[in-house]
Amino acid sequence: MKTIDALLMQRLFIAGANNLSNNKEYINELNVFPVPDGDTGTNMTLTIMAAAADVQSQTNPTIDSLSKAISGGSLRGARGNSGVILSQLFRGFCKDIRGKRELTMVDIVSGFEHGVETAYKAVMKPKEGTILTVARGISEKATELLMEDEDYPIVEFAEKVVAYGEEVLEHTPELLPVLAEAGVVDSGGQGLIEILKGVLAGLKGETVERLDADQPVRLARGAGVLEEYPKAKPVYNAASGKEDISTADIKFGYCTEFIILLEKELPDSEVDRLKEYLLSIGDSLVCVADEELVKVHVHTNHPGLAFEKALEYGQLTRMKIDNMREEHSERVELEQQRAKEQDAAFKQIKMERKGSEKPEVTKAQPPKEYGFVAVAVGDGLVNILKEIGVDHVISGGQTMNPSTDDILSAIEQVNAKHVFVLPNNKNIILAANQAANICDGKKAVVIPTKTVPQGISAMIAFSDEAGPEDNRMAMVAATDTVKTGEVTFSVRDTSVEGKAILKGDIMGINDQGISVVGAEIADVTERLIDDMMDEDAGLITVYYGSDTSEEEAETLNRKLQEKYPDVELDFHNGGQPIYYYIVSVE
Repeated sequence: MKTIDALLMQRLFIAGANNLSNNKEYINELNVFPVPDGDTGTNMTLTIMAAAADVQSQTNPTIDSLSKAISGGSLRGARGNSGVILSQLFRGFCKDIRGKRELTMVDIVSGFEHGVETAYKAVMKPKEGTILTVARGISEKATELLMEDEDYPIVEFAEKVVAYGEEVLEHTPELLPVLAEAGVVDSGGQGLIEILKGVLAGLKGETVERLDADQPVRLARGAGVLEEYPKAKPVYNAASGKEDISTADIKFGYCTEFIILLEKELPDSEVDRLKEYLLSIGDSLVCVADEELVKVHVHTNHPGLAFEKALEYGQLTRMKIDNMREEHSERVELEQQRAKEQDAAFKQIKMERKGSEKPEVTKAQPPKEYGFVAVAVGDGLVNILKEIGVDHVISGGQTMNPSTDDILSAIEQVNAKHVFVLPNNKNIILAANQAANICDGKKAVVIPTKTVPQGISAMIAFSDEAGPEDNRMAMVAATDTVKTGEVTFSVRDTSVEGKAILKGDIMGINDQGISVVGAEIADVTERLIDDMMDEDAGLITVYYGSDTSEEEAETLNRKLQEKYPDVELDFHNGGQPIYYYIVSVE
C-alpha cells in the first residue's frame, strides 16, 4: 500500500478516535495532579469525537469533505488545553492535504509538519515534555523516513513512526521534572500515541470498535448533560475595524457592502491581501470568508475600486452603497439593521446553494456595549456571578471543561458589541481563546482568569465608563490582587512537589500548586488559608461546596474569626461539586 484514499482515511480516523476513547481512563490516570476533575483522556476523547460523528456519517467521502469535518468538528469540540492542541494538530494537517484525491507519503509528512507548526503557534508559551514534543518527534521521524525512501510502504512507515513516537513519549519525564516525580509520562502525548496506534491497527486491516459502540456517538457537554453533537458550522476569519459611524467627522463617505461568490476557495494569505487592500481605501472593515463566499462591509470614498478588486475573485451579489453624509442621523440608526440583513443574506445564499429553505430574517434589539460570559459550576457561584453582571454562565469548570463550541455559543447568545469571557480555569483558557478567534459579528475578549475568585475580582474591576481596552487592562490587573485556594481529595497515590500523597488524602491547592496534605477537611482548609495570608491581606472569602454542610462551614468561620480578628470574613454557599471549599485572600 503506497497511498491512502478517502474511504480508507475515513476508517483510519474512526479507528484512531475509537482507540483513544477506549484508553481514556488510562490516560486520565497519567495526570500529575491527582484531583478528581475533567482529565486529559476525557478532554481529548470529547474533542476527537466531535469530529468523528460527522466523519462517520459521510457516505461518499472525499479528502476535502473529511478534512473539513475533522478540522471544523475538533476545533469547535475542543476541550481543555490538550483538546485544543489536538484540534490544532488536526487543523494544520487537514489544511495541508486539501485538494488531494489520495494521500501519498509525501502528503502525510507535509501534513505532519504543518500540524506541528500550527499547534506550536496556538500555544503562547509552548512547554517541552508535552503532547507538542511527542508530535514534533513523530513529524521529524516521518521526515527522516521520507528522505530515506519516498516509496516506503505505508504500513511499515506507520509502524516506525508510532514506535519512535512511543520512544519520545518515554523521555518526556526527562524534560518535565513533575512527570519524573510522579512517575508518569505526559498524558497528552499518550493520548496522541493512542490515536496513532488506532490508525496503525486500521492500516493493518484490524477493526477498532469503541467499547461502548452499541451507543450512538454522543458527547458530554456543559455539566455532563448528554446530547448529540451538532454538525460543525463554517469557520470564519474576521477582521474588523471601527463599528460606529462618527457623528463628527466622516472620513469615508460611502458604506459599501457586497458578497463575493468565489470561483475557488481563497487561502488565508489571499484573504489577508484583500483585507489590506480594502483598508488602504477605507475603514470600518468587516471581511469574513469561508470556502464558498466572502462577505465585505467597508466604508470608502471609492466603492468602484472595492468592486473591481472583488471581481478578481468571483462574481458579486447583494451589492449596496449608501451615502453616509446624507441624512447622517438616520444612517446611524439604520447601519446596525443593515449589517443584520446582510448577514442574513449571506447565510441565505449559502442555504440556497445547498437547496435548503430560506431562513427568516427577524428583528433584534440593538446590542448593548458590553456583555459577559463566565464558566462556573454550583448554584451559589452561578448566582453570585449573575448578580455582579455576568450575562451567561456556562456550567462547567473542574468537573467538565466546556468546549470551544460551548463558549462560542454563549458568546453568540449575549447581545453586546464587546463580550468579555472569563474562563475561570487554566485548562479552559485555550478553548476560550479559540472561541474568541472564530467569533463573528462582535468582539470577544478573553480575560485569562484561572479561578472563579479571579473572575469575580475581574468583574468588580469593570467600569461602564471605560473603553474596551482600558477595561481589559483593569480586569486583567485585578486578577493579580487575589490569591485562590481549593480543597479537594486525591484520587490516587502519587508524589507531587516533594509531597507523598495517598488516595483519599485531603489536599489544599493554592496558586503555586499543592500546599497542604492531610486527613481532615477543616484542618487542611485552615492550614491552606494560613499559607495564603500575608500582612496586606484584608479579606478572606470562602465558598463552601455541595459536600460541605452549613454547620461545618459555620464552624470554620468561627475558627477563622478567632485567628484573624482584624480581617474581614465573607462566607457563601457556592454549591460547587468536588471541592469542599474554594477560598480567596485579598
